[in-house]
Amino acid sequence: MKTDTDIRFEGIRVLMQVLGTVEAERFIALINRERFDYTEWRKSQWQDETVASLATRARSLRENTVD
Repeated sequence: MKTDTDIRFEGIRVLMQVLGTVEAERFIALINRERFDYTEWRKSQWQDETVASLATRARSLRENTVD
């Protein structure tokens, strides 16, 4: 199991790799500024979806993703 420090370090590394240094810092600032309740967000995230519709969306995303 990874430590909290390991997870933070890896998360920052990935953010910087994908977004670049400036945008990664902006992303972190945006997250820190917002009062965001992940648990409440998850309760309503897929409210109007079925397993079948999510599977269809996932297949579509996979098919349209260029490797």
